Amino acid sequence: MKTYDWTVVGGGITGAALAYELVKTGFSVLLLEKDAVAQNATRYSYGGLAYWSGSTELTRQLCREAIARYNILSQELDADIELRELDLLLTIPADANPEATAALYANCAVPPRLLSVAEACELEPLLNRGAISYAGRNAIAGALTVKHGHINPQKTAQAYIQAFLRAGGELQITEWQGTTTHSANVVICAGGLSRQLLKSLGISVKLYFTHAEIIEIPPVDLRLNTLVMPANLQRFQLESASTKVDELWDEPDNQLTAQILDAGAIQFLDGSLRLGQISRILTNPDAVINPEASENLLRQGISQILPALGNLPGNWHHCLVAFSNNNLPVIGAIPELKNVHIFSGFSNPLVFVPPLAKRFAQFLAGKEDEIIPQLSL
Repeated sequence: MKTYDWTVVGGGITGAALAYELVKTGFSVLLLEKDAVAQNATRYSYGGLAYWSGSTELTRQLCREAIARYNILSQELDADIELRELDLLLTIPADANPEATAALYANCAVPPRLLSVAEACELEPLLNRGAISYAGRNAIAGALTVKHGHINPQKTAQAYIQAFLRAGGELQITEWQGTTTHSANVVICAGGLSRQLLKSLGISVKLYFTHAEIIEIPPVDLRLNTLVMPANLQRFQLESASTKVDELWDEPDNQLTAQILDAGAIQFLDGSLRLGQISRILTNPDAVINPEASENLLRQGISQILPALGNLPGNWHHCLVAFSNNNLPVIGAIPELKNVHIFSGFSNPLVFVPPLAKRFAQFLAGKEDEIIPQLSL
């Protein structure tokens, strides 16, 4: 049996980027991905790059490194990842105070600019111009805007994988069996499945997941000029509330909080759209969700903000999205398991993954790093 220095478990953006960086560092690497056609969080991501959002010294440094990394990534990987800059439009709900909402972003590296309803509609013509919701009141009280990076996440992950294979890495479409027989070391990059994989080995780590739901719309002639998201993202509150008692995650079929809907939309360069997202905290990664009811809820939420998009034909999708208990990824060795590591739990994955994958690969090769130990278990 052929052996490797490293087995990387998971072929989404985290596993693909780390596998590539490990090979580039000089290791022999096997990448394992369970699905021939990706069904992971990368596949259904909006693709946004929130360079502007760093609010601590650490996250601002990683955002700066991400900008530098992405500026050369297409050339390095020899692939078009559809890197661009666009306007992010953060809608403020009608019952919120616009100035108070803007103040929530004051610590960001680049605080978003406050817009009136009229200014927001000028920036994004597809916004509900009457700003009237189905409940008979204003849909928004205004919006925030800031320049936002954007990529095609699926093409970026595939670009990493193809560069990894050209550099001598090997890919197998199979599930990890919880052994280290293929390599001296294993690193878990399985996103929302990471907790379950480690639990099967008797290890509990403070990694969690939401069940995220979106609608994917095939290419249309209609043009969305901006990436639209709510300014008051409920998902982060959902994550915080669900991690207060870690033991509840080990109980089957728990619903730790009520579901939330953060109504947003993005259009890719080919004209396709992703509309989202519903987030649910269900401790069973295989929990069954009613697609029809979920899709109806999504469409109602989108229609209030972007009426022209709410009824476009498309397909409902569901995936698991990983997160930690402090909005930072978990990176490093797992103390209870010899030679098993973790690289998961990214709340801002598309920004943080490229610089941290490079840093972690060099750290594993013996180079000292001031950031990786801060993110370890």
